[in-house]
Amino acid sequence: MSAFDDNQADALLQGLVESYSPSTQERPAVAYLVEQMAAFGFHAYIDGAGNAVGEIGAGDRVTLLLGHIDTVPGFIEVRREGDLLYGRGAVDAKGPLATFVMAAVRAGTTNGRRIVVVGAVEEEAATSKGARFLLDKLTPEAVIIGEPSGWDCVTTGYKGRLLAQYTLSRKIGHTAGPDASACEAAFAFWRAVTEYAAAYNATRPRVFEQLTPSLRAMHSEDDGFVQTATLAMGFRLPPEIHVADLQAALRTLAGDAELCFSGIEAAYHAAKNTPLARAFVKAIDAEGGRIQFKVKSGTSDMNVVGPAWNCPILAYGPGDATLDHTPHEHIDLQEYHKGIAVLTRVLQDS
Repeated sequence: MSAFDDNQADALLQGLVESYSPSTQERPAVAYLVEQMAAFGFHAYIDGAGNAVGEIGAGDRVTLLLGHIDTVPGFIEVRREGDLLYGRGAVDAKGPLATFVMAAVRAGTTNGRRIVVVGAVEEEAATSKGARFLLDKLTPEAVIIGEPSGWDCVTTGYKGRLLAQYTLSRKIGHTAGPDASACEAAFAFWRAVTEYAAAYNATRPRVFEQLTPSLRAMHSEDDGFVQTATLAMGFRLPPEIHVADLQAALRTLAGDAELCFSGIEAAYHAAKNTPLARAFVKAIDAEGGRIQFKVKSGTSDMNVVGPAWNCPILAYGPGDATLDHTPHEHIDLQEYHKGIAVLTRVLQDS
């Protein structure tokens, strides 16, 4: 099988997208990817977390290409329209993951280096189960995270995350009475949260530096005597904020309501002056582009592995990140081919 055939690269990606794999339901896609990597000459297997793993080469020097194979829920019919491939995960992040596989095969290995490609599970589930499993299994000298950046861009930083659930129960009173209902108190709390964030952001014009709250779900119920209101919230955290300080502020705003926190990830910003970054500058220039360095307001597995391994790390992958999680998610296959060419050069040069 030729590793240099764009049709084979397209078939790999389309097959991966056709294997629908929302978080915690990745096994069929993992099995497919392991089979395909084995056919390309990888030592391929499923690890203890359920990740798809493929290794090329041998030696102590490890370059890790860490993508994720799970997607958010929401099936999208897989179809081709010219050079556009539609389907859930085409951009986030099976396009970058397929790019990793093809580039690793094309680059080969030298000087005792091992290239390890991982299609990690549960990146979208706020657990990062697959990435966390790797923390004590590998000591890579460089890591590339598989996320859409555009073929001529790399991502050096991601904001952190905090998830919170607000729950308040209050005895039901007459609607003409003076006491606020649980629903009214919950609404007032959310308004106070947005005002708190606005005050924090007032002197911080860059989105990456701002605290960004989002109201993800709301619910109320009563049994005729007690009304209960719940809010599910997410917070995107800038590098400067301390999670414990934010939690304390939210508890103060919540008053007698119960607050439960989960999904905590600190923001992470990688260095740009590294051999890995310079290899991308050179590779993108060779393919006719001019590199752009980005930071993103979401999170990725970079937040998990970056602080633990403390090695050169960037995120890269073809695709338009504004299409992430949308009902019209698709990737331009010509950009996908460009991404493979860039990453092949990076691996050959590093």
